[in-house]
Amino acid sequence: MASDEVVERGEREHRPSPIDVHVGSRVRLRRTLLGMSQEKLGEALGLTFQQVQKYERGVNRIGASRLFDLSRVLDVPIGFFFDDMPPEMGGHQGRRFGGFQEAQDGFEDDTLHRRETLELVRAYYRITDPSVRKRVFDLIKSLAPTE
Repeated sequence: MASDEVVERGEREHRPSPIDVHVGSRVRLRRTLLGMSQEKLGEALGLTFQQVQKYERGVNRIGASRLFDLSRVLDVPIGFFFDDMPPEMGGHQGRRFGGFQEAQDGFEDDTLHRRETLELVRAYYRITDPSVRKRVFDLIKSLAPTE
């Protein structure tokens, strides 16, 4: 094996996989939407916040059992972590895989990734009174243009 090959393979092994980075970003997105800190997520999973950080950056790969735990704690289906994956990474928009999985629509735009959206969702979920939260929801819907 040539020394260039060894160096190239060594560099590749230390770079996070694009799929791991994508899954980690989806973990971060959902955690942020819920207004949950890395520490709280770590506590729920029996991890340190540093381990959660590494998962979110894609530095550490998330195994199947941990992905299952994350889906339970973050209250999303496992497929959520793979939504919006670019086709070059193996993502398929609108494609259904075998089994009993229901087709799910991915998020089409960057709206959920905007800071304004995250702050709005956090503020909304801090409203503890369900009737007040419902009135705020109805107000926002009434202000939006009809489709």
